[in-house]
This record gives sequence, structure tokens and C-alpha cells, in this order.
Amino acid sequence: MVQKESYLVVADNSGAKKLQCFHIVGSTGKRYAYIGDIVICSVKDAIPGGMVKKGDIVTAVIVRARKESSRADGSYIRFGDNAAVIVKQAKDGERGEPIGTRIFGPIAREVKERGYSRIASLAPEVL
Repeated sequence: MVQKESYLVVADNSGAKKLQCFHIVGSTGKRYAYIGDIVICSVKDAIPGGMVKKGDIVTAVIVRARKESSRADGSYIRFGDNAAVIVKQAKDGERGEPIGTRIFGPIAREVKERGYSRIASLAPEVL
């Protein structure tokens, strides 16, 4: 569960290290974002020479969340951090492609179910 002002770890090699969420894409009254949701973030920490710089505004997909989420089979999944992958701006009805070429750490199966199969294929482990 990510809300406005939440900090996220970046799970790709785009050059950013930390993001701060300032908008959750969807309804105007949407308060929380969960795994697979799109958020608009500001880059708070980045490595030199990366594709994104500190202060850039980016679109990201949440791939891990500390708050547990239930699945259809009755099980729950929970991660140790809140993490996101930076994606390119999507056109009408399309899903954004990741900016980075590598994904670090496990991601949830819900990301692939939401249409981000490219992120799932780059990830070392899909839980």
C-alpha cells in the first residue's frame, strides 16, 4: 500500500535509487496504490550518469509492497520493501515499457496479470 509522500526503492537499472510518490494514477479520490498500480513519482536520489536525474518526474509501476495483498486462492503475499520500476509514458490504452534493461529482486505475479509482461520477463523471480 503506497500513498502520496511514500518513498519507493527503484528495482531497475535506470539510474534512480529512490522515488517519492506524489500522485496515484486513477480516480481523483484514489488514496492508495497496490502492486501493479501506476504512480507518478519524483526522483529523490540517483547515480551519476544514469538515464534519469535527481528531480525528474517519472511514471512507475509498483512491483513490491510491504502491505500484504490477498490472492484468489486465499493466500497472501508480502514483501520487505516498497519497490517500483520506472516505465516510459504510455500512449492511449498501452502499457509502458520499462526504461531499464534489468530488474532487481523478486516481483509479484500480479504485475504480469496487469499487463506488464516485459517487466515479469526481465525479473529474476516472479512470486
